Amino acid sequence: MKKNMTGLIIAGLLAACIIAFVAVYFTRFQTMSTIKQITHYDDGYNVYSMTVKYNYSVQDIIDSGFTDTQGYVNATIKEALPLIPVKMELPSYGCSTYRAQNAEGYTIMGRNYDFKLNTSCMVVYCIPKKGYKSVACAALNNLGADDAMGSLKNRMACLAAPLSCLDGVNEKGVSIAVLTLDSDPTDQKNGREKITSSLAIRMVLDNCATTQEAVDLISRYDMLSVNGRDYHLFVSDASGDSRVIEYDPEDPARPMVVTPIQAITNFYGMYIDKVQSKQKNGIYGHGKERYDYMMEIIEPNGGILMNDQAWDALKAAATEPNPESVTSNTQWSIIYNNTEPAANVILRRHWNDINSFPVWKAGLDL
Repeated sequence: MKKNMTGLIIAGLLAACIIAFVAVYFTRFQTMSTIKQITHYDDGYNVYSMTVKYNYSVQDIIDSGFTDTQGYVNATIKEALPLIPVKMELPSYGCSTYRAQNAEGYTIMGRNYDFKLNTSCMVVYCIPKKGYKSVACAALNNLGADDAMGSLKNRMACLAAPLSCLDGVNEKGVSIAVLTLDSDPTDQKNGREKITSSLAIRMVLDNCATTQEAVDLISRYDMLSVNGRDYHLFVSDASGDSRVIEYDPEDPARPMVVTPIQAITNFYGMYIDKVQSKQKNGIYGHGKERYDYMMEIIEPNGGILMNDQAWDALKAAATEPNPESVTSNTQWSIIYNNTEPAANVILRRHWNDINSFPVWKAGLDL
């Protein structure tokens, strides 16, 4: 009788565990079922898409109280993949970004994501219950899942993608991108809740309808730069209001400084006068030549670019592989449309192969 009772108790506990697991992972499995391979390149690096069906909480990650890179990574994994151990690595990366108008008068944001290690790109559709629809991009090598459909483990790793995006645009026309810098990592200590650049991107896409709202939101938090690098954020909206959000490297307190600017690479917009092209400039950054290449196309046209010119600006700033430079090897180039929100994605300099992802498709069976 006692053995029967013990067996019943064990069976009941197992059943409870299974029910709890299914309850947590049902929408996560739904999310994994939406993963699709968009391109089929011979080198094995491709564009994928995914629609997020589960409810993530940026606030839960913030509430974990992380104070360093590992704490942030652990909290992110716990949010995306509770109960399952998954390794996630954070990169150091470069980039080039600009804001302009196209021939139809639409505001656009051009973006190159540069990183010396090759990666596939996950285009992430998010439809938060309380927030704005968005489309954004995550680097799958950060999640150890370049072949997103290659195994169950890889599919599960992709669940962290909405919390690991490097750029994106929402249905209100707010676009945002992160770019690396050469200064010491920011670690503000003003007694406010901490966020990282990835959390800032997700919060802005989910919650902000203008660049000013993005600035106001990010200013409420202490910024922590993770993985031993420093970063700044470029934000633009449908009205053409583009600004770079930075943390002053000359001040030990690292106060947030917001600078209106049309383009940026891996140098401080607030200290643009202290930066020279084709060289490193200490804490002030590098990559000014890529900024110059873009502006040489943008300025003569008064900031209004034909479709080919918009891509030409990104081509001019794109970089070839260089194992000695972390900000080499353009992994993806994107034209974000802020007026009719969409992402037009080119992977790894396949310039004739444009893949379009309108925000209005978020929530549809793609």
